[in-house]
Amino acid sequence: MTLALVYDGGCPFCRQFALAAELTGGIPLLELRDGRADHALRAALKARGLNLANGAVLLEGEQAWHGADAIAELCRRLAPSGPLLDLLRGLFSEPHRAKRIYPLLLLARRMALHWKGLPEDPDQNRGMA
Repeated sequence: MTLALVYDGGCPFCRQFALAAELTGGIPLLELRDGRADHALRAALKARGLNLANGAVLLEGEQAWHGADAIAELCRRLAPSGPLLDLLRGLFSEPHRAKRIYPLLLLARRMALHWKGLPEDPDQNRGMA
């Protein structure tokens, strides 16, 4: 079954993590989906209570993980071939630790989006695009 990571493509940190997970994470069939660019996907996730503004989403069939849970699940599945993903796997593969650290990732995302002039919530500018 395909595993899909829905991330905020406007955030450079999110994009780099997603690309690293795909390229060197050792997860077969990992599909990356830029939630900022895919309005229909974002709307479908929001209808399920999974707001991209509050964190990445990991999908496997009907199962969905959001925010810290998504990163923890993805990190548990990683078989990293590089030091950065190895470090992230160690930090985030344990759900309780991921929940404590994840707010720092959201802060970094918020700062990066602000620096790029993008809204934290991709739906804020939907009418402008």
